[in-house]
Amino acid sequence: MTEPTINALISPEGSLEILSNHEVNLLKDRSEGGLYRLFRQCALAVLNTGVVTDNCHNLMEAHGDFDIRLIPQPRGLKLELINAPAHAFVDGEMLRAIREHLFSVLRDIVYTHSSPQFARILKSNEPADLTNMVFHILRNARVLQPGRQPDLIVCWGGHSISHDEYQYSKEVGHQLGLRELSICTGCGPGAMKGPMKGATIGHAKQRVKNGRYIGITEPGIIGAEAPNPIVNELVIMPDIEKRLEAFVRCGHGVIVFPGGVGTAEEILYLLGILLHPDNADLPFPVVFTGRPENAEYFEMIDKFIRNALGDDAASKYEIIIDDPVRVAQAMKNGMKDVEAFRRTMQDAYYFNWMLKIDPVFQLPFEPDHANMLALELHRDQPVHLIAANLRKAFSGIVAGNVKEGGVRKILEHGPFEISGDLTLIKPLEAMLEQFVAQNRMKLPGTSAYRPSYRIINTAG
Repeated sequence: MTEPTINALISPEGSLEILSNHEVNLLKDRSEGGLYRLFRQCALAVLNTGVVTDNCHNLMEAHGDFDIRLIPQPRGLKLELINAPAHAFVDGEMLRAIREHLFSVLRDIVYTHSSPQFARILKSNEPADLTNMVFHILRNARVLQPGRQPDLIVCWGGHSISHDEYQYSKEVGHQLGLRELSICTGCGPGAMKGPMKGATIGHAKQRVKNGRYIGITEPGIIGAEAPNPIVNELVIMPDIEKRLEAFVRCGHGVIVFPGGVGTAEEILYLLGILLHPDNADLPFPVVFTGRPENAEYFEMIDKFIRNALGDDAASKYEIIIDDPVRVAQAMKNGMKDVEAFRRTMQDAYYFNWMLKIDPVFQLPFEPDHANMLALELHRDQPVHLIAANLRKAFSGIVAGNVKEGGVRKILEHGPFEISGDLTLIKPLEAMLEQFVAQNRMKLPGTSAYRPSYRIINTAG
């Protein structure tokens, strides 16, 4: 059955009401170097908030007749939507949250791609410049609030989780909200939505008027994980590396719920950074948590980490099973340590400048067949490089699973091939098999999972 659509003229909501002629021309440019295709893709994802899908390629194909146009006005601008999904409207009016998200997309795409300074940074990839770019994008989005004490808890976990796992993530969020902590996630469904939904109730009970539900995403993933409707601050980073850096720079602690390859990528990114000697004394509370039936899942994750990165990496997190109160208390206590440390070091509460991030975690990784096969998955390198290369392997699988460009590469050339030492590859293969068996690679009921990877030519 064809999905109902609607044509509409939309006024700005929340941010970016005026554009220069140069910015308008960039957004109208449908050539390879223009921004039209990128803007259309992100806008369509936002308009599909609440839709059960995790394949950006399929989403784009299903709405091939959707169009978005900029209409300059004497006092600003409007967006003309052609064949927009009707579920984004009620009685002919666009839902306010979706309208806010739509103009957040416009704000971040324009800001990132119209600045000559950012164009230079994206070409040079200088580490300090990349961090400054992350800072400026977050500041432009008004995420950074200098008058606020540390309270932002980053919650990671899968988009494809069971109902019971979702309920647990919601209860953890509720306990965080009762302690007046705010939530930052990847903005999508599942374990990204649950903590936000729970926190809204906790905040309501405590009469918190300024509760924050920040969603940080990037163009490649937003089509597979459209913003959930609770997100009240949406940020579109240019790529996955800057998205991950944004999480750890503006967040004050991390909670990890069960997830698949995307969650594994996030864990390896975080641990690879925390293992840097310069970060040894920097407080950054990390908790892995889930229901009783998730105990084996986290035992698997813990075993994989200890095998790949050593026991020191495992010392950077705490595993708490079936105890939302204890999880929230650990985060609340952690906020006191973060605040005391940053006050002593005269570091900002709103942006973690002191966190040392090795350039290997900042430089963009393009997941294609050649780069995936060339990954150095062996023991003869520093432990942080093992973490970095494993992170890239998981990032490539995520791209092949859900991102439009990655899905297209898999359709054209078959699965990505991954090779390396048996001591790293065999545990990796076993964990991926468990993710598949537990339906953590694909939303249940959407379609059968077809692996985007193949383990080959392992060597001891």
